[in-house]
Amino acid sequence: MELLNTGAYLVNGIDIIPDTEEGRAELKARTGAVPCPADAAKETIAYGILKDHNVSGNMENLQIKFDKLTSHDITFVGIIQTARASGLEKFPVPYVLTNCHNSLCAVGGTINEDDHMFGLTCAKKYGGVYVPPHQAVIHQFAREMLAGGGKMILGSDSHTRYGALGTMAMGEGGPELVKQLLSKTYDIAMPGVIAIYMTGAPQPGVGPQDIALAIIGAVFANGYVKNKVMEFVGPGVSSLSADYRIGVDVMTTETTCLSSIWRTDEKISKFYQIHGRSADYKELNPGAVAYYDGVVKVELDKIKPMIAMPFHPSNVYTIEELKANLDDILSDVEKKAAISLDGKVPFTLKNKVHDGKLLVDQGIIAGCAGGGFENICDAADILKGHSIGDDAFTLSVYPASTPIYMELARNGKLADLLETGAIVKTAFCGPCFGAGDTPANNAFSIRHSTRNFPNREGSKIQNGQISSVALMDARSIAATAANKGFLTAADEFTGTYTKPAYHFDKKIYENRVFDSKGVADPSVEIQFGPNIKDWPAMPQLAENLILKVVSEIHDPVTTTDELIPSGETSSFRSNPLGLAEFTLSRKDPAYVGRAKEVQVAEKAIQEGNCPAEALPELKPVFAAIHTQYPDIDKTNVGVGSTIFAVKPGDGSAREQAASCQKVLGGWANIANEYATKRYRSNLINWGMLPFLIPERDLPFTNGDYIFVPEIRKAVEEKADVIKAYVVKDGALVPFEMTLGALTDDEREIIRKGCLINYYRG
Repeated sequence: MELLNTGAYLVNGIDIIPDTEEGRAELKARTGAVPCPADAAKETIAYGILKDHNVSGNMENLQIKFDKLTSHDITFVGIIQTARASGLEKFPVPYVLTNCHNSLCAVGGTINEDDHMFGLTCAKKYGGVYVPPHQAVIHQFAREMLAGGGKMILGSDSHTRYGALGTMAMGEGGPELVKQLLSKTYDIAMPGVIAIYMTGAPQPGVGPQDIALAIIGAVFANGYVKNKVMEFVGPGVSSLSADYRIGVDVMTTETTCLSSIWRTDEKISKFYQIHGRSADYKELNPGAVAYYDGVVKVELDKIKPMIAMPFHPSNVYTIEELKANLDDILSDVEKKAAISLDGKVPFTLKNKVHDGKLLVDQGIIAGCAGGGFENICDAADILKGHSIGDDAFTLSVYPASTPIYMELARNGKLADLLETGAIVKTAFCGPCFGAGDTPANNAFSIRHSTRNFPNREGSKIQNGQISSVALMDARSIAATAANKGFLTAADEFTGTYTKPAYHFDKKIYENRVFDSKGVADPSVEIQFGPNIKDWPAMPQLAENLILKVVSEIHDPVTTTDELIPSGETSSFRSNPLGLAEFTLSRKDPAYVGRAKEVQVAEKAIQEGNCPAEALPELKPVFAAIHTQYPDIDKTNVGVGSTIFAVKPGDGSAREQAASCQKVLGGWANIANEYATKRYRSNLINWGMLPFLIPERDLPFTNGDYIFVPEIRKAVEEKADVIKAYVVKDGALVPFEMTLGALTDDEREIIRKGCLINYYRG
């Protein structure tokens, strides 16, 4: 793996020539010319697709309209509710509502099924597609039925990635889908494009997760591809099957890139043929001389079976390296755990070492990353004739769609897996986010899924319970299962991979999926449940702000799972106030109480009353403010809470990481950097100020009040620097923040208080 420290030209899709003096001389000798980078950048696949979908007329500042939208059942209720409140009458583009996150309906009685019935009736009323529970995970259905060459899809799940099929797809928070439902646009500056240049072919036993983890390990920490498009090119791409490419592609989300796209060929054409959609294939290749902002060189033949140790997909090692250096690496994991878990519970994996070998407790092959046909067939070949044993180790396999499940039943792989003691379940995303196969306390799980963030698998640190996950490829998980839980790399398997052909049967979808064919039926009544609630009223941005810091987080990265937990909150995703009770519950359990204490002041203002009477601790704050700003009173000030985090927002696209803070009275985040565009966009769309502060000693601490004068004016007038004060000992101590780049629409959304207010006018 090599990362170039310059931009580079790709010539005829084969040769990388760095953008250096020497490289430009070579390019001129070979082609007779050296195009300027700006012109050659137009020859990337990404540029062509973005141009085709941009309606701004300006390729520097894009306004994108997507071809299709997709959501699952812990996001579509909030999205549709927001769109309804903003004037939705009909889905203007195909919108697919899948049910793969709240599928079990096992928590909270019928709450989850109420969400499903809401989705079905909305698909009928507004002209959408409804995929019932257990039929397919969101991304597999999109691959099988939605993707198309040169198309763009927007999804409300962060792993919306269909680049291997020639579709540029992006995962964003719900408000960005609301904009599309209201026939508005997705507004971004033209992103950089990074070439992922592949050569060679993978060794036997090396699967797509191994390639993906190797790439993530190389680019995450240094931000090499952050908010950029990863374009997969080079001769090595041809060595990979469609399923294999899909398995690598879905994990690009963990690099923090914006999107991905791959060159396509006859293997992708065959994928579309198999799925009865030959017309949706389009051959995609970069132009004769294309320019990239950076290059990641991936030598596929040199990558070995990998493992991402807790608690991040970028914490990668080869399995060989881990086994050879168990004590040192496990000690390093303990150090990282002390930071991630704030020392709240003891954590070690050293007790999993038996006779020098690492014994794991659970294996999972699941979801949009692991549940593919080839992954499961290869795993079945490795396991055939073995037993997973009768001790603590368990193995669960979740095919990504019912058509895959049906084919496994027909070709015998299902029987091979069941015979070993493995359990094969229906399509469900639960293991990925803590709603299924939650490990026992202190257990260690290996998973071919997408993430291994702290507590994401379902443990509850606030209750003293902790378990952990390492990410691995399905093949090495199967080799470990065949070895009854002792960590084993798939390259130790010396048997034969049968590589059965895949036959897609669309009958199950024809029989069960509701497809309106884009025809809305306004007469349909939406079916609500008692847990489906409207968004509470949200105030507009005041002329001046008083913010109380109610949480201070100094982890290097804060994930959306830590901002709002995943699995345990699934039943409340359609209830804004109910869900908000879980905000930061794993990271800072006192947050909700602190935020609510401050919120009473803003509620008093909205009722025309004095905020300091409702919250007496504000009296000395106002006294200090009045020493320099005597005109500040209830008529021109807002009062709310804020949090500080070093780098918040890694991980899921879930908008609730921001909206939960908002409904509890949050007015801002303060950060050194935002981990992803999607989290920052979520803050903005919920009317929250995405403040930035330089990396240095903070001028404030948890519990301090911050006064931000003339903030509304600063937003409107595009101020480069935001002047603020910390209220300390009766005085105002000045400091400065910035807001980063904001579009005119984003400024107006913040000014109005949230996207709903913005569209209501």
